Amino acid sequence: MLTIDELRKKKHLHFIGIGGSGMYPLAQILHSQGYFITGSDNNETETLKAVRSMGIDVFLGQRAENIKGADLIIYTAAVLDDNPELVAARESGAEVVERSEMLGLITRLFDRAICISGTHGKTTASSMLTQIFLEESIDISCVIGGKLNSIGGSGRFGKSDILVCEACEFKDHFLKLSPDTAVILNVDADHLDYFGTLDNVKKSFRAFASMASKRVIINGDDKNTVEALKGIDKEIITFGFSRENDYSAEILETKGLRTIFRLYCKGESIDDMAIYVPGRHNVLNALAAIAAARSEGVSYDGISMGLQVFRGTVRRFEKIGEVNGVTVIDDYAHHPTEIASTLTAARSLDYKRVWVLFQPFTYSRTEMLMDDFVLSLSIADRVVLTDIMGSRERNEHGIYTEQLGRKIPGAKWFDTEHELADAQSAEQKQFNFEQVTDYLVENVQQGDMVITMGCGDVYKAAVMLVEKLQKGMLK
Repeated sequence: MLTIDELRKKKHLHFIGIGGSGMYPLAQILHSQGYFITGSDNNETETLKAVRSMGIDVFLGQRAENIKGADLIIYTAAVLDDNPELVAARESGAEVVERSEMLGLITRLFDRAICISGTHGKTTASSMLTQIFLEESIDISCVIGGKLNSIGGSGRFGKSDILVCEACEFKDHFLKLSPDTAVILNVDADHLDYFGTLDNVKKSFRAFASMASKRVIINGDDKNTVEALKGIDKEIITFGFSRENDYSAEILETKGLRTIFRLYCKGESIDDMAIYVPGRHNVLNALAAIAAARSEGVSYDGISMGLQVFRGTVRRFEKIGEVNGVTVIDDYAHHPTEIASTLTAARSLDYKRVWVLFQPFTYSRTEMLMDDFVLSLSIADRVVLTDIMGSRERNEHGIYTEQLGRKIPGAKWFDTEHELADAQSAEQKQFNFEQVTDYLVENVQQGDMVITMGCGDVYKAAVMLVEKLQKGMLK
């Protein structure tokens, strides 16, 4: 395993998949430390534009020659073993590490690493906490899975000894981190292609919590989390809606995107606070951030200001546009529980109808959780589906969007020819998005909200839809 001393001797770092949500912040942090960085990715994105704006050379397309001169090569888990660039990297003699190992190394640079885990909500809670520290004038470092406007990206390197970072359970990657404070937002059945069962998921979260050197902050209302940590020998701080938790909340008012809640600490009323991202799940995210901030000595005034300033991150209930009375939102939700929370929050707002344009992500998740997807997506008034984005997987079990669509009453799906369904080229996806956005333009009405949803590239459809609406195509 690469050590900190060995990292300091490296000069040229190359990122395979530099545009990924987990890779971009690492590139930002390491670039700020003076390393020469290069990278590659398969599709042009806004993230790649941001990477280039930092003066980093990015190759579009992954080829063996891209790694030339690099003495340390970092790759994302989404890269398949037969990727020509990764194959060349492993044959080159240079050090090759997976992204989670590099993040683990970075956590060991800090004395107060706050690692935020959970099946859902990691990016929002991490971003809230980052914003709180910034409003308290603490010069923190952070690694966030989404872009936060106040830091101009998803990564930041500060002068304090505090690091805020997301801790992802995918393939036990969070077990490579070194948390001082471990936060667990919730535990749910996900990544079952790796874990197999919910019990195995719980065991991994318990192992993650056991690594915390100072404290563990957990959702005391979440049954799976409480069961996973039962009897663990750590200082535990709880949050939730129940007044039995160390930090709890009572929702006082919801209006538009604003939620006002009363904060309690050990049952004692502290203050009324406001957040500007909708839904009960985001109040829980705020409570987790509050608990973590208080454990590091942040004032309640700083917490309140941070939450008020926070307006979400890119791809977390992000408003893309409003045209002719149609509001277009983009959201990263890709697990049934996340989808249900987001759509429930959307339905509570004052819109005529809520449409969801969902891009399923990975064949295994779609197959294993199909019935759960049916229930959560059905919360929307209208459901539209795109192709499944296979990402790191190949379609070995013949799973297609049509199988999901037929189970949802009134759903409309756009599944390209089955022989192309697992293709990932920009041209094929663009064609699929042209179809779905044309359909939406023909059917949405004034007063509707359309939410594009998924962790793939469905955000492109949101932008495309706004552009078409602006051209006056709405009936």
